Order: sequence, then structure tokens, then C-alpha cells
Amino acid sequence: MATVDPTGEGGWREGDMNDKVKYKNGKGGAEQCHKKYCTVFFDLDHTLWDYESNSCATLAELYDVHDLKRRGVNEVQAFQDQFRLVNNELWDLFDTGKIASDVIRKERFKRILAHFAIVDEKLDRDLSAEYLDLCPRKAQLMPYAIEMLDYLSDRYRLTVITNGFDEIQHLKLAAGNITRYFDHIVTSQKAGHRKPARGIFDYALLQSNTACHEAIMIGDNLITDIGGARGAQIDTVFFNSEQREHEEIIDFEINSLIALKHFL
Repeated sequence: MATVDPTGEGGWREGDMNDKVKYKNGKGGAEQCHKKYCTVFFDLDHTLWDYESNSCATLAELYDVHDLKRRGVNEVQAFQDQFRLVNNELWDLFDTGKIASDVIRKERFKRILAHFAIVDEKLDRDLSAEYLDLCPRKAQLMPYAIEMLDYLSDRYRLTVITNGFDEIQHLKLAAGNITRYFDHIVTSQKAGHRKPARGIFDYALLQSNTACHEAIMIGDNLITDIGGARGAQIDTVFFNSEQREHEEIIDFEINSLIALKHFL
């Protein structure tokens, strides 16, 4: 099992299955957590639904269907890498309130194609529409997602909080067969606010009839998930699967979902 740092200095502690958990200031731990929370908030993309795997599979299909190699995109990997670069840039702008959601849909494949010196409005529109139709129907989940939802749903009320488009996020939940675990699905479209704004977290608290000190937020994004929840006075779990270095204030940090068992 993971253990609390006896020195009080914080740091990773390895569990029996190579999962790791980091406690804030090295203090607190499982004894404190089991009796504290009644509601667990989850981010969806990159936290439960494996966005990277599902996106790459969809892009590989589109690459073949539209014969992009003949159009000058020599490798599917190059197509996937450019998508990741452009997509991350656009979502960062969206998450910080600098662009509207429709800009992502309109600009994403236009910019990707431009990188490969392709100017084709019809191809741009077709790729965008087909990606949005195909990708949310992919079913790959993050490792241990089902195991942890089974475990947590017997102990807590579960809610998804996501900035994704309403219809698309519901498709993802259905594809992964995990809708059944959640009492509420809170999207930015439904709440009228997007993470990291406090409004979406207050909306989720209201929907779940939960006080802020009774909830904990699990997510992979330090700005939208962790910073947003902290602003709403909700405890946080940073799902840092790549063990990225950072200086953010968090309550718990894990590199695998299975590590949630150590303190929830």
C-alpha cells in the first residue's frame, strides 16, 4: 500500500502495483479521507475516457479513407502529431476564455491541412464532421477506469464535470459504457460556465446537493480541473499519468487511477 511520508516533506510513495500517490505536505492520508467526502467529481477526457488513444484511432481511419498520403501527408504519425499540436493550442485558448468553442471546430483541420500545404475547404469540412462523428463513439478508457468506478460508486456519489460539447461528451460516456456510474453529467454547456470558472463547480455542488468540503475533484489539467476546483474550495486529485513536474498546490497526486484506493 502507499504510505504517507513520515518526514512531512511530501513526495511520491509507490504502492504494490507500481501506482504512486503524493499527499499534500506529506500529511493527511487515507484515515482522514475515507470519512470526509461524500461526492467525487471526475473530469472526462484524459482522466476516464482515453482521448489520445481514441483520437489517434479516428485519425488513422480518416487518413486512410481520405487517402491523405496521396495529398502529401506522407505518414499517419505526422497527421496525428500535427492534430495533437493544433488541438492542444486551440483547447488552451478555449480553456482560458480567448476563443469560443465553435472556433475549434472551424479552425482545427484547416490549420492541420495548411501545415501540409493543403488548401481544400471541402476536405476540411469533411474531416471536421467525420472526426466529430467517429471519435466520441470510440470506447477506449484510461487504465483502471472501470475498476475504480466500480469501487467508488459503492462509496460515493459520482459526477462528471467537463468542458466538452454536451452531445459529444454523452456519446463518449455511452461508448465507454460508464454513464451508469454517474448521478450527474455537468457540461459547460449545461452549467453556463466552463472550467476553471467557479460557476461550473458551484453548479455541480448544487446539482449533487454537496457542500464544497464534502467533494473532491479528480482531473488531469492543472488549470481547468485543479485550479478551478481549488477556486471553489474543493479538494483536488491531480491525475498526473506522465509525472510532469509542476509547482501547483494540490491535495493529492496520482499517476494511476488505481491509486485512488489508497485514500478514497
